[in-house]
Parts: sequence; C-alpha cells; structure tokens
Amino acid sequence: MIPRVLTIAGTDPTGGAGIQADIKAISEAGGFPLSVTTALVAQNTRGVRAVHTPPRDFLLAQLDAVFDDVSVDAVKIGMLGTADTIATVASYLRSRPVSPVVLDPVMVATSGDRLLDREAEDALRKLCAQADVVTPNLAELAVLANSTPARTLEEAVAQATPLAREWHTAFVVKGGHLDARHADNALVTPDSVTRVPCPRIATRHTHGTGCSLSSSLATRLVLDADPAAALRWSTRWLVEAIRHGADLQVGSGNGPVDHSHRSRRLSAAACADPWPLPTAFSPCPEPDGSWAAGPWTRALWRLAQEPLRQTYALSFLEELGAGTLPREDFLFYLAQDAHYLRSYSRTLTGVASRCGHTEHAAHWARSAAACVEEEAQLHRELLGRGGAEEVEVSPVTLAYTSFLAAERSYPEAAAAVLPCFWLYAHIGLRLRGAVTPDHPYAPWLSAYGDDAFVAEARAAIGRVEHALSQASEAQRLGAARAFVAACYFERDFFRQASCR
Repeated sequence: MIPRVLTIAGTDPTGGAGIQADIKAISEAGGFPLSVTTALVAQNTRGVRAVHTPPRDFLLAQLDAVFDDVSVDAVKIGMLGTADTIATVASYLRSRPVSPVVLDPVMVATSGDRLLDREAEDALRKLCAQADVVTPNLAELAVLANSTPARTLEEAVAQATPLAREWHTAFVVKGGHLDARHADNALVTPDSVTRVPCPRIATRHTHGTGCSLSSSLATRLVLDADPAAALRWSTRWLVEAIRHGADLQVGSGNGPVDHSHRSRRLSAAACADPWPLPTAFSPCPEPDGSWAAGPWTRALWRLAQEPLRQTYALSFLEELGAGTLPREDFLFYLAQDAHYLRSYSRTLTGVASRCGHTEHAAHWARSAAACVEEEAQLHRELLGRGGAEEVEVSPVTLAYTSFLAAERSYPEAAAAVLPCFWLYAHIGLRLRGAVTPDHPYAPWLSAYGDDAFVAEARAAIGRVEHALSQASEAQRLGAARAFVAACYFERDFFRQASCR
C-alpha cells in the first residue's frame, strides 16, 4: 500500500522546511504526498522575512479539491498561523474525519520567539485533542503544559504525560534540543512511554527537522504495525538525513537535512554494475608499510583500497563503533555472520585440501576449526538460545558464501578467503579504540580487534604470498580478481543490515 498523506502547512522557498520538506519526507517514508498551503512564507536558512496568509475561502477550496477527489489515508498539520486558520482546519477535519492525524504545533521558533497570539494558542490546544499524535519541540511542549522548557527527556515526558491523558492522544517528545549525550525521542501515550534511541549529531544542518519527522511519522503510522515502530523508522531515517545535510551545501545559515540520502544509498546498494575487477596483475616491489608479506600481497593490498574506503564510510560501522547501532541491526548482522562462518569453515577446509604445503594446510584447517568455535561461543552467546536459526540467510550472505565455495586453484582459493582475515582485522583495530566497559557491542569489537586475530590475519597473508609466488600468471590474475571481488562482498556484508 502507498498511503495518500495530506500535509496542511506553510511553504519554504529554499526547500528545507514546510510543505516542501513534508512532500519529500512523505515520499521517502513510502507515501504519496498531497498538500494544502496555509501560508506563503518568505524564508531561507537564515530566517523568516515575511508571511502571506491566503484568504479562508482559498484554504477551503484547496481542502475541497483534495477531499472531493482523493481518499486521504493520513494528515500531517504544520504551520497554521492564525486562530481563524486553526479553527477552519479543525472544523473541516471534523466533517471529513481521517486517522491518523499528526499535529506539529508550530508555536515557538527555535530562537524562542512565540509565533502565535494567545487566541491562536488556545485554538491550537483544542486541535491537539483532535490529533492522534502531537509532535512539539521542547519550547512548544512547555507552552502546552503551561511550564518552563524541560532540561531532560524525563522532565519532558513528565510534561507530556498529563496532556496525553487529558486529550486522549499521543505525544512525541524530542530530545534534539537537550544537552544530553544522546538525542533520544519518546512516544508518550496516556498509559505508556516508549523511548527510541537516537544519536546526537554535531551539525548546524537541522532546518526543517520538526516538519520532516512529523510528515514521515504520519506516513509510517499507516504502514507500520504500531506507533512505536513508526517512530523508530522515522527517527532512524531522519538521523541519516541530518548526518548528511552538510553535503548538500544549501544556504549559508542552518541548512536543510538531506531527505533523499537513504534512497540514494539504497539505490547504490542495489546497483547491478559489475565491480571493477583487475584485468592485469603484477607485483609491487616497494615496501608500503602494510601487513603485506611480499610483493604479491602488497599488490593485493593496493587493489583493496577502494572497497576498503567504501567500507569505512558505511554508517553501519560508524554507528557500531559509537555504540548507537540499532540492536535489531546488530543482531541481524550477527545472525548473518553466524551463517557465513559455518560456510566459511567448510571453504577453509577446502582451501586446506588444495594446499600442497603441509604446514600451511594445517594452518588453514585450524582456522576452519576456529570458525566453528567462534560461531558456537561468541555468536550464540550474543544471539541467544535460538541463534542464527531464527533468521534466514540473506541474499548477500548466500551470494558471498556461494562465491567463496566455487571451485578454484589453491592460489585463487587462498586469495578469495583472505579479505575475511585482512579487512576484518583492520576494521577491528580501527573500532577497538571505541570499546568501553559499557559499550553495548564490546564482545564483538574485542574479538576482531585483538592481537590473536591480527596475528592470524598476518599468518594468512604470508600463506597467500607464498601461494602467489608459486602460481602461474593466469592463477595470479585469477587470485587478484577473486580477492577484489571478496573485498566488495565484505563491504556489502557490512552494509546489508542497513538496507532492510
């Protein structure tokens, strides 16, 4: 289903807030946007310059044009501006009932300036009782509660709870303007509070975040199983949009968020263009400070740099290191890693059977056994009693393991399994510095960044160097192509949890 979501709000000619932001947010959340304009606002990233309110008859004509022709599945209400406009919208929605209705009560600017007169504020309080969800900023929540702005999320929840009970509605309490380490949101209903984790991002590009969250939420309330799930989806989408807002380079003030970053990221993840595999392969004689064991593995490491750069840039790894990765994403990743290690163990056994060097074959076999042991201990401990069996093998995991299991010569097979040692060890060391006693993912970070795993990776690099030194030219090229492909598979393996 593609929900038809109506936004009733003012405009922003620079596109970061108001109806322009609402349209983008609704589309990105999976809906079809409809819009009715309450005010024409001359604003940019620096502030508001002028506001023109169209006549009441024109507002009603817009509403009639929508409702006479389209079945509306959800409504988001933003800037209304005057008591007359608020009363008009409230009356119209009583005559044309829609649920859910999400109200973003535009009452107080980020600067703290009151945007409505007393009559309009009183009218907006009555409209809150008609809404299914109200999404005020902290200053607006304080006005609604006849209090001072909360200093903690707990104080804000305490202000919202009696209002939710009085008006029989839900509130989204937003922690973005607090000074806490995290910027968590909370869904407050008359009888429950659900906290939604949200990392704090150091940026000035937050123009339109309130509009965007409420519009996305209105859409997801139609699509998701419950309001808490809808808020989790919208919060996570907005975090990504905020994180990449600076890349847009729009405006010289408080810039907008990047509403469509998630869509572009998912589009790139689904791209079917072939990976840039090498068509020639030659040794690299000059030492480069890497873990390479000789000229052939130095050449492999140079080929790994682009997929490794793309891997380091993944939000999955950034959030994993910061401890803000959603737990469901981490558990999905762990389940896929468990599936992968079972297959990888069999692949390593196959590599050992192809190896003509007795000592090296024994090392490959011991690595195969270590995979089984790790899957049995670390993964099952973190995943719980059901383990990975409760999660199906993903297409990415299936493709990667099938690629590794293909029939190859020993040098090619050894090179194909090497990125799982080499890249993982580098990534583990990079993330190890983030480990603290209270880090939620400390066991995983410690396992892949410890000295024992680094030593195992270095030994595997040495075995591949030896294999390539003994290989034919065709086998070396095949090994290089298999190595680079596995590097890209590693990137996709990390990325997949964020693509669901």
